[in-house]
Amino acid sequence: MFSLVFSRRYAMAHRLIAGLSEKCAIPHGHNEIVTVTLRATEPGPLDGGANMVEPFERAKAVWHRWIDQRVDHSLHLSADDPLIGWFAEREPHRLDRILVTPGDPTTEVLALCMMSKLNAFLAADGGRLACAAIRIEETPTNTVTFEGDPAAYLPPVAEARPWWLRADMSISDLLLETAR
Repeated sequence: MFSLVFSRRYAMAHRLIAGLSEKCAIPHGHNEIVTVTLRATEPGPLDGGANMVEPFERAKAVWHRWIDQRVDHSLHLSADDPLIGWFAEREPHRLDRILVTPGDPTTEVLALCMMSKLNAFLAADGGRLACAAIRIEETPTNTVTFEGDPAAYLPPVAEARPWWLRADMSISDLLLETAR
């Protein structure tokens, strides 16, 4: 079986407030590399012509645009982080640069949300490919890899279609919430 594998580098900041890593409770940043592995949803022989599962450019176009325009230089916070209220009150124009996760924005939950988002993009593009694995290198010595169904690991959320399940450029639902 063929896999399409590509990587993207981005800068981000986050903080963890659940109490398992006191030094990570202070906002800090990482330069991360995300690598995804895509597979055909209906694998078959090559066609004898173009001989491609999917052109790389098509397979990665929306994903790379989302990483570059929305995730790069974003602040990752838990949905329960009081900094969200601070930004909503004092700097609401920056809410669209805050990526919100259910619970602490660890590399593990980020991998689940990102894989879900990529699969939403791929499904909206016809569903010929699906993300089979995701790898996020948080630092040169710390990496998380996930293979499987992210829905089996993500906690339930109140909203019916959180940002990671939609094929749009969102990284949170903060602007939707402030519009209500």
